[in-house]
Amino acid sequence: MIEIVEADLSMPAQAEAMVQLMDEYALDPMGGGKGLSDYVKANIRAELAKRFAAHVILAFVDAEPAGLVVCLEGFSTFACKPLLNIHDVIVALPYRGRGLSKLLLQKAEEIALDLGCCKLTLEVLEGNHVAQLEYNACGCRIIVIFNQAGSVVKTTLTQKLEYHKSTIGSSCSAH
Repeated sequence: MIEIVEADLSMPAQAEAMVQLMDEYALDPMGGGKGLSDYVKANIRAELAKRFAAHVILAFVDAEPAGLVVCLEGFSTFACKPLLNIHDVIVALPYRGRGLSKLLLQKAEEIALDLGCCKLTLEVLEGNHVAQLEYNACGCRIIVIFNQAGSVVKTTLTQKLEYHKSTIGSSCSAH
């Protein structure tokens, strides 16, 4: 059974799942190939919990941590409305290829719509071709691609979020 939830980081099991998945991602070549520092492991839950503009989404498969999305609210000065940035997308290796990233992105869009966001943005590393293909396959209209140094190497223009219907399903609607 697959369960997608907006995490409550005051719950130890959900906080531990977040740290476990973040560490797994950090160990991956796309995450830098080095695990999280002891400082990050000890403090990320509390630091994210202090930020009301942070939204953590977890995927569980048969009650096991399988995926994670970390979103951070921003603000569009041109629209004078909030926006939601999908900062991290993580699917644990044993659970890849099961459509979890699409389900996680759907939940992120749901949160963005509930917050009244004018757009949903997504970032991906330049060399993360698997993620780029996945985002394109679900219809992402914008992907900001960063190199390892953090410099933007590609950006495409977008449309605004549509409030009358979900745009994820046939598309991932990252705007």
